[in-house]
Amino acid sequence: MQDQDLRLAVLIDADNVPRRCIKPVMEEIAVYGNPTLKRIYGDWTTPNLAKWKDDLLENALTPIQQYSYTYGKNATDSAMIIDAMDILYSGNVDGFCIVSSDSDFTRLAIRLREAGKKVIGLGERKTPSPFIVACDRFIYIEVLGKQAAPQPAPAVKPPKKTAKAAPPAVPTPAADVPQRPAGNQQPQQEPAAKPKAPIPQDIIEYISLTIEDVGDDEGWAYLGEVGSLLQKKRPDFDSRNYGYKKLSSMLESCGYFEVDFRGNASNGKLIYVRVKR
Repeated sequence: MQDQDLRLAVLIDADNVPRRCIKPVMEEIAVYGNPTLKRIYGDWTTPNLAKWKDDLLENALTPIQQYSYTYGKNATDSAMIIDAMDILYSGNVDGFCIVSSDSDFTRLAIRLREAGKKVIGLGERKTPSPFIVACDRFIYIEVLGKQAAPQPAPAVKPPKKTAKAAPPAVPTPAADVPQRPAGNQQPQQEPAAKPKAPIPQDIIEYISLTIEDVGDDEGWAYLGEVGSLLQKKRPDFDSRNYGYKKLSSMLESCGYFEVDFRGNASNGKLIYVRVKR
């Protein structure tokens, strides 16, 4: 079964997910399978969740009401865990997407994987490490927010016309007159875009060891196998965490690896990588 055909149960902890990130989160989940069940949990009588209505309707999310029985105790986590086990035993899904930054779901993720289900976690960078490594794959919500399309700039309104003539301009002292570029010199251009941050050395060593694990006698390794093994070793590994959309672009730019594109247009190009010698 292809990953895109996986039936996924999406369980969202509204207490630990920013509302503005719901749409990018749902778009990311669609990459890994078909979200056939989508539930979001919280106490919808509280003021902080009152603005969620439009987001729930736009993303076809089913809100599950869970009152807080005791102050300081999160009953939402318990409701999500109970529902997850009910869904597991129903046998109607192939995997789970747990959207939360709470480590309370660590044991749940472990149990679902023991049952042979794929578990994808989505949360903020503050998510504790135990929950991250308990998932097959973990995606940081901050990375998804950066990919959202920027909002268009507001239109500039033309100045209103007035019946009265404008008063004569007052001469400006020479010291206050802004200097113009001499001759045909063009105005100074805006600075170029900020370059990507350098990749940490420990990440480069981590990738190098992974390439050696699946490489041939000459050190070449198929990029697809490298990416799969990287995510198995470290579920939160994602080239987007370092500013690159694709793993191949990340390896090409850092200067420590050789990238070889093999094949042709008829049978598709295969990408191989190895550590520079």
